[in-house]
Amino acid sequence: MFVAPDPGRLRLRNASRAVIGVGLAVAASELAGLSLTASITGGLAALLALFTVADATVRAQARTTALLPAAGFPVLALAATLHGTPLVRDAVILTIVFAGVYARRWGPRGHALGIFAFMMAFVTQFLHAVPSQLPELYAATGLALAVAALVRFALWPIERSTPPAAAPPPLPGTGLARPTTRQAFQATAACALALALGQLLSDERWYWAVGTAWWIFVNTVSRGETLVRGFRRVLGTVVGVVVGALIAIPLQGAPLPSAALVALCVFGIFYTAAVSYSWMMVAVTLMAGLLYGLLGILDPALLVLRLQETAIGALGAALAVVLVLPVTTHTTNDAWIQRALRCVRASASASVQRLAGDRGADPAPHIAELELLLGRVRLSLAPLVHPLSPYRGRKARARRVLALLDECAAELRGLVAVAAGPETGHDARLAAAWSRVEAAVEALTSPAAGRTADTAGLAPHPAPAADGPALTHVRGLERLLSELFEPLRTPPTAPAAGS
Repeated sequence: MFVAPDPGRLRLRNASRAVIGVGLAVAASELAGLSLTASITGGLAALLALFTVADATVRAQARTTALLPAAGFPVLALAATLHGTPLVRDAVILTIVFAGVYARRWGPRGHALGIFAFMMAFVTQFLHAVPSQLPELYAATGLALAVAALVRFALWPIERSTPPAAAPPPLPGTGLARPTTRQAFQATAACALALALGQLLSDERWYWAVGTAWWIFVNTVSRGETLVRGFRRVLGTVVGVVVGALIAIPLQGAPLPSAALVALCVFGIFYTAAVSYSWMMVAVTLMAGLLYGLLGILDPALLVLRLQETAIGALGAALAVVLVLPVTTHTTNDAWIQRALRCVRASASASVQRLAGDRGADPAPHIAELELLLGRVRLSLAPLVHPLSPYRGRKARARRVLALLDECAAELRGLVAVAAGPETGHDARLAAAWSRVEAAVEALTSPAAGRTADTAGLAPHPAPAADGPALTHVRGLERLLSELFEPLRTPPTAPAAGS
């Protein structure tokens, strides 16, 4: 978290804007004379609007923000009216879980609306809201979303100058093999188990277990990703509980210092989310403790219960991802790596065509897509390179793959820069080197070709001193792609070299 790059200080600006947006939303609720429960609901609604809405254009973000009440208000009403009928309430919550995850197939908008709907059910349980409070809860939520939109789209429109990067399309699949369908069943099973065990532990605070199981499935695909995310959530909660015992309990809900620390937690959530899930959970846990303090119900036993419920939710997620329609980490890794390699080929092809005189060939979109895909590869390989991973061989190979792909991206950036210059014309050596790059990518991405490819024949030719920069970059790609054969074609269960 402390050394991760922040190009354009985007994380810093987003986190600062979130503090302003959430702070103004809460202030608006207070000025409107609404209750503390309504103000907290409004603040959380503003936080969710700023955190989850991530469409590719500002216009699409505004539309998604406007649709949030349509997803959240009916859930808010249902959850508030079903406290007295636990079986119906539980069935409704699990239905919301399934629908919320299934909605992710419709891209960023479905993702945001699904999260908002689930969190409205969660907030209702967290605050024990009842039907008589619905009018002011609606008012606070609507006011908060309006304030958040004002801050995001008018007062500090970061996305107008720095458009958000489009997420790479999900891995293909149909029926139960489709990631959103599979995860909908997994998340529902995880939340059902968390709900049952959580209620055995506490009739009042079981929702923490369900919330944990839900959030573990956000932005994960494979079994390994989900297990690592669960571990990080528990770790962050442990640290957050300790910090809460040292800070939140002594405050005893004092309004001004608690509000200031909540603002700091909001900043921490937004600033650390992209680089450290554990640190984000520290901020979330401390904020929950501070809110309980403001509500006058915080004590050490409640923090311990929070940790226990979190462990139950993580257990539910772990069992569900292993037992319900499991997808191995290796399968997911291989799919994302192959997609990145095809993007390497597309970017290099466009660059070579441009160098040959085709000014219509544009490698820029491909190199931008490659950066996004490499980010997804890093996320997918994270379970293997985790310090606690017991698989030494797979860990070493995963690190090697990441390093080689990063070097491929560096060579491509250099090639794109050369292609953008005035150098054009046919070069037989460049064409020959490019054909070898294409063959190497084909061998790495085609299962049949990969089994029969003569990797020695794909070894790069030595580069004479007279080679120009374009040929140097293409031959660099040759070398890197040939080196990728060993870590990518070694069976996952093979031991580490030298062991």
